Amino acid sequence: MPTGQKDSAQHAPRNVFVTGATGLLGNNLVRELLARGYTVKALVRSRAKGEQQFKDLANVQLVVGDMAEVEAFAASLQGCDTVFHTAAYFRDSYKGGSHWKALEQINVTGTRELLQQAYHAGVRRFIHTSSIAVLNGAPGTSIDETCLRAETDADDYYRSKILSDREVLSFLETHPQMHACMVLPGWMWGPADMGPTSSGQLVNDVVNGKLPGLIPGSFSVVDARDVAVALIAAARHGRRGERYLAAGRHMTMRHLVPALGRIAGVKTPVRQVPTPVLYALAAVQEIYARLTGKPVLLSMATLRLLIREEHRTHFNHHKSEQELGLSFRAPELTIMDTVTWYRDHGWFESHGTRASRKNRPSVTADN
Repeated sequence: MPTGQKDSAQHAPRNVFVTGATGLLGNNLVRELLARGYTVKALVRSRAKGEQQFKDLANVQLVVGDMAEVEAFAASLQGCDTVFHTAAYFRDSYKGGSHWKALEQINVTGTRELLQQAYHAGVRRFIHTSSIAVLNGAPGTSIDETCLRAETDADDYYRSKILSDREVLSFLETHPQMHACMVLPGWMWGPADMGPTSSGQLVNDVVNGKLPGLIPGSFSVVDARDVAVALIAAARHGRRGERYLAAGRHMTMRHLVPALGRIAGVKTPVRQVPTPVLYALAAVQEIYARLTGKPVLLSMATLRLLIREEHRTHFNHHKSEQELGLSFRAPELTIMDTVTWYRDHGWFESHGTRASRKNRPSVTADN
């Protein structure tokens, strides 16, 4: 049991509601909950996609709905004791352009309305998926849950996450019977990334030879399965109104891309692309994204973020380790499982590339 925490049956959710259930985090959270004996209502935007992901699983009920219209699925919150809120709008980071209206509607207003509807349905425990985006610190320093980012220092996505956290804290001020806390993931990787998210896009671009060179950036890489475990631990042990980091391990792109290449069995670039060339490439990719509707690895917003946030990904997990019992698997294991999932589901072959199954490194989890 995590240090200083007392678990009890009343703090153990059994009937839960998961938003964003078909996303990278939501999908892995649903599976982790089911493995632990929970009954899950899973919010999905597409029934077909939900059935594809969860067709072989018992004790999961699909609820078709959208965070833009919370009231439309609110009745399904009845009978649940806990809401795990993982849904968020974030694709502006790798589709280019301005998306503030959608960010505000889904991430901010949607969170507020979900809290209200959940409370009216009798839910008294709410676990909110925040982000390391709400934190900031000087380059090279250790960042913990107290290092809050100023709204004026945030891009649109970061701002939406800051404001969604405020919605949670504001609700707690006026609803003393509601218990809520926040988990702050880093850059999530892992199997079942059907989107794909930016991490899955990087995997596919590297394996398919589409990465022109190394780009700047340092990251906190975390396995979505570890974040799922952190969310469940927060529901059982987290303190009301508190933030808990689940940021993962520090990695630079100069280390991450070669590691990905070794595991996938492909050659990777060794030189960093000059900054002016990166800006030109990002502009071209944004045009491509607008014309095709497909995600790209490098948008202008992503590039500006990579440059601005470089060396600011050292996070202190002491609080989460002590109160939630949080630990992380080795990044190499996460990368291997991510690559294997894409390979086994034909993503690489469908793009005309086969990642080698040979010479996979032997790695050992250090959690």
